[in-house]
Amino acid sequence: MPKLKTNRGAAKRFRVTAKGRIKRYQSHRRHILTKKSSKRKRLLRTSAYLHPADAVLAKRMLPYL
Repeated sequence: MPKLKTNRGAAKRFRVTAKGRIKRYQSHRRHILTKKSSKRKRLLRTSAYLHPADAVLAKRMLPYL
């Protein structure tokens, strides 16, 4: 059976935790930051977990992680 290729875009965006959950970073932190409150920007710094339905697709894109 041939080797599977890792989706490189997904590999840069997601990390797998020790328990096997997929960790991601929040969006909306790249530009147009002046109109966003400090509290909103601070909360966007924290990471989040993928929804279980999306995690199935992400795990398929990351076969060796």
